[in-house]
Amino acid sequence: MTEVIIRGYHLDGYQHVNNARYLEFLEEDRWACMSEELEYFSQQGVTWVIANININYRLPATLGQSLLIKTAVSKIGNKSGVVTQVIQCKKTNDIVADAEITFVLFDVKTNKTTPLINNFLEKLLICQKRLSDSVIL
Repeated sequence: MTEVIIRGYHLDGYQHVNNARYLEFLEEDRWACMSEELEYFSQQGVTWVIANININYRLPATLGQSLLIKTAVSKIGNKSGVVTQVIQCKKTNDIVADAEITFVLFDVKTNKTTPLINNFLEKLLICQKRLSDSVIL
């Protein structure tokens, strides 16, 4: 889980968080969630690539608010997976935004996706378990 305090540079002309900033908040928590596995994947010559993002903006966030970003691995397929993410107002627990992000594992040498098998799948399952033990969406 990641906490973000809304600063002036997050705001748009309407004085609420610009829609593009939410994608950055979501990405920050995904990086935090995968931090323990990143070195392993890097050594294997693979990286995570976002294939699709579906985001719902529920409520505006404004200057000074604290937001909590929570992430869970919700689906693991043969060549892709899905993470579900929620951004909540820390004070009220209201959902500000939620998203489903589809990712693929990408081989940096071949420039192609690679199956989520063997050790890759094992590492992803470890991450999934760690997230499910610590965050409830």
